[in-house]
Amino acid sequence: MKFKEIANKINGISCPIFGISWTPAKLEIEIAEKVITFLEDKRVLYNPYELEMPQHCIESIIQIRSFLTTQLFDLGRDSELGLILRAMRSACRKFLDSTESQYYFNKSSNRVDRDLGMGGQIHFYSGMGELRGVMGLLIAKILIMHGIDCESELIRIIPLELFDD
Repeated sequence: MKFKEIANKINGISCPIFGISWTPAKLEIEIAEKVITFLEDKRVLYNPYELEMPQHCIESIIQIRSFLTTQLFDLGRDSELGLILRAMRSACRKFLDSTESQYYFNKSSNRVDRDLGMGGQIHFYSGMGELRGVMGLLIAKILIMHGIDCESELIRIIPLELFDD
């Protein structure tokens, strides 16, 4: 752990001789803001399904997974934000694994066949719905934990009715 990381975390220990206190790490808040800003531009998370092309969705989800991994390098293994980013990355991986295991993924060309057929469309868009649901909950957690505003279409996937209470 580097001095900057330690200095960012110290802000709350007391003992009879002296006291130290701490606030949330500035680095973690900056990473949370970067993640939200990055995801705001990923329309695979919020665009109507009929406007999305499966191959572009897969490429976008691969980019999301890669970006999340890059952000994890700067976080502690047990940080709350790190756990959320790992869960997001896992949701992306699950979607990609599910997509690649289906018959409409052409392994020789490493692309999704243009004609998914009705069954392929149902499976693909169902997987996208599951991904969006998981990501919506995790994004909401990041926004609430770090007090970040979300002023884009990304807000569409956050299940706001869960937070009305």
